[in-house]
Amino acid sequence: MSMIAFGLAIVAALGVLSIIYGLTASAAPKPGELLEARLAQFTESGRMPTTLAEVEMSLPFFERVVRPSLDRIGRLLDRNRGQSDSRSQLQERLLMAGRPWGLTPSGFYAIRLLSVVLCTTVCTGLTLLAQPGMPMTLLGPVGGLVLGYLMPQFVISRRIKKRQKEILLSMPSALDLLTISVEAGLSFDAALQRVAEKYHNALTQEVQQVLNEVRLGRPRLEALDDMGTRCKVDELSNFVQAVIQSEQLGVGVANVLRIQSEEIRRRRRQRAEEQGQKAPLKMLFPMVGCIFPTLFIVLLGPAIIEVVHDFSGH
Repeated sequence: MSMIAFGLAIVAALGVLSIIYGLTASAAPKPGELLEARLAQFTESGRMPTTLAEVEMSLPFFERVVRPSLDRIGRLLDRNRGQSDSRSQLQERLLMAGRPWGLTPSGFYAIRLLSVVLCTTVCTGLTLLAQPGMPMTLLGPVGGLVLGYLMPQFVISRRIKKRQKEILLSMPSALDLLTISVEAGLSFDAALQRVAEKYHNALTQEVQQVLNEVRLGRPRLEALDDMGTRCKVDELSNFVQAVIQSEQLGVGVANVLRIQSEEIRRRRRQRAEEQGQKAPLKMLFPMVGCIFPTLFIVLLGPAIIEVVHDFSGH
């Protein structure tokens, strides 16, 4: 029984590692990289693919097999859910996370199912291998089920926070370059393109998406407003609304950009001061738990030893 449990644990662990490797190795490409890669393949081989099968076979294994399979499984799981609100909320969270690995809501449901199966199998195998008492035997599979269900959502939440922080930290430099470019005589779209070419972060990915949507014919103000709504970063939303109002009222964009740049730097300074004021309170708990006991031992230890010796002598 222990060998069977050990084998199940190894198989499940290998499955988890293979899924993680497939997801991380096939992250969503940057805009234009996929097209450049395809063109490079065509020029190196000397000929264009002539059939649909050749075009499909030129894709990576994850894009060709794994992701479509996950989408099909997710659609089967989502067919009878009947919860359009939860699906729209999940779609919004995936967009806030930057659509990691090109996930759709259906693919997310499939990954959650695989995570539940694999984590439950691993915890069950480890529980059988350890051979504890009856309550712990039931606790292992239940804990694996809960862990597998919550882990994908936790990963998405971590990516959302990380991406929002990256956008927030990269906004001052991007706005400075945007302001300088507009004051130098570039149009607003050309200044956005210059920012997208200069930096490579989450903010410039959103800017590049706005530029691509504008090239495809979407109104610029609508694309900017969608960017602010999609990212859920207050500073970015305020900047977008300021640009939209300046366009609608005919105010100079350069003045608005300069004011927004100064405002964002002021807010960053306020956040730094706020974090500095929180530092003494955060240091209090480690001091009480770790430093103060050591000081008490050093200061009161000799006195306690003397008192013990005095009482033991009587």
